[in-house]
Amino acid sequence: MAEVKSDIEIARAAQKKPIFAIGEKLGIPQKALVPYGHDKAKIDAGFIASLKDKQDGKLILVTAINPTPAGEGKTTTTVGLVDGLNRVGKNAMVCVREPSLGPCFGVKGGAAGGGYAQVVPMEDINLHFTGDFHAITSAHNLLAAMVDNHIYWGNEQNIDIRRITWRRVMDMNDRALRQTVFSLGGVSNGFPRQAGFDITVASEVMAILCLANDLADLEQRLGGIIVGYRYDRTPVFARDLKADGAMAVLLRDAMQPNLVQTLENNPALVHGGPFANIAHGCNSVIATKTALKLADYVVTEAGFGADLGAEKFFDIKCRKSGLRPDAAVIVATIRALKMNGGIAKDALGVENVEAVQRGVVNLGRHIANVSGFGVPVVVAINHFLSDTPAEIEAVKAYVRGQGVEAIVCRHWAEGSAGIEDLSRKVVELAESGIADFQPLYPDDLSLLDKIETVAKRIYRAGEITADKAVREQLLQWEQEGYGHLPVCIAKTQYSFSTDPTQLGAPEGHVVPVREVRLSAGAGFVVVLTGEIMTMPGLPRSPAAERIHLDEDGQVEGLF
Repeated sequence: MAEVKSDIEIARAAQKKPIFAIGEKLGIPQKALVPYGHDKAKIDAGFIASLKDKQDGKLILVTAINPTPAGEGKTTTTVGLVDGLNRVGKNAMVCVREPSLGPCFGVKGGAAGGGYAQVVPMEDINLHFTGDFHAITSAHNLLAAMVDNHIYWGNEQNIDIRRITWRRVMDMNDRALRQTVFSLGGVSNGFPRQAGFDITVASEVMAILCLANDLADLEQRLGGIIVGYRYDRTPVFARDLKADGAMAVLLRDAMQPNLVQTLENNPALVHGGPFANIAHGCNSVIATKTALKLADYVVTEAGFGADLGAEKFFDIKCRKSGLRPDAAVIVATIRALKMNGGIAKDALGVENVEAVQRGVVNLGRHIANVSGFGVPVVVAINHFLSDTPAEIEAVKAYVRGQGVEAIVCRHWAEGSAGIEDLSRKVVELAESGIADFQPLYPDDLSLLDKIETVAKRIYRAGEITADKAVREQLLQWEQEGYGHLPVCIAKTQYSFSTDPTQLGAPEGHVVPVREVRLSAGAGFVVVLTGEIMTMPGLPRSPAAERIHLDEDGQVEGLF
């Protein structure tokens, strides 16, 4: 039996091409690439602007069932599908998000795909990459510093320090920073107040960078950030503090998409990184639109399960950018479906068709939801060695009953050769012209009704609850002209409900709305539900405990 190599061993053995060769494959001249070493580069904004009259390619979304500890392999499938499309003769490229240091050192240990379906250089992508997240963190915290500085030097804007809404951020899980007290130590240090930190991927600056079309749009959106309220309750914007220009300067290079490659030397844009459980969970609009001008097929992913990432991709990213997806892939594994059927993780290697048949309802719910947006769907069964023919057939039979097809994919072990069937099916769906994309709700629906629409139609909740203060806040924002914005619901990724232990396809549950936040610059309303946190904590045994340098100075434990 052949030796099974680890993801990191496979990544290190990659035969990478110089980044200029990858650019040449796309028709990008060397002068339009800003290299970061030999294997990664940023694409110049001027070159991107020159593409505006080119015809767009086909846009494919990869999403998944609700994540479980068994693993689903959504990024792996996204990367593998691009390699597969190129293998069957299509000019395809991938667009994915940049990993956050929080989960890399917390739970996941890395997020660049796996097996023979990875983007490389893996270690760089998972760690500091081209510095985009550092730039976002710095721009966000510059604004926070300017808020406190403005108050210190006389508070010309009459900011009510009890109503400052702009928190600080860092790209790491640290529960101790969720609630803090700032400016202690006397008069020279400012006015003490309670505040806190979010993780960088939850920052409105991250959302703005991922939704902005260009630098001018970026600066305008940054200026529209609300940092707090005056004593007369009127909002204070970043532009009122003259912070938008400096923030845009810090983000100038970060706005340029990052070009890397897959293990099979196909082009990949890795850019932006909002989480889907607490933000909108998609890579940048500028990267996706650039890719659509450069390739005939663009495969992108949305974070976590389709109830979060896909819904936000459709209702926020597509709504705001005018993107129209041509097909969608829903990734599932037999192992994860068995967990949804009530089987413990340590028993997943044993055949259990009955558990698959119980758990497949989770997949069915996602099929119905994604299809409801008018996008044709195919299911990718990400293959594990423990999968049995009977279990696979149980999934295929169920999916046929939903009117779609399930295709077994072996890209983790075989690369593009293991995903040819899915690639051909995606081409068939995308070229069929049957996609008729429509968002879930119209712009003119009230904010509370938008929340209720997502909760009932996507989560299948029986009702939402929100106290008087939340309802009054939503009404106030509508009166101030923000009622047309979409909602970005922060919810556990593990369940359709707000209870992470409710697997499968629960119905009739209650979605408690705990807090709402206006992201006026990004252009959506954040809705916090259940116990979801915008600053995660590290687990009992974080991945950081197993990450180290070996005797040759190479990173170990990142996968």
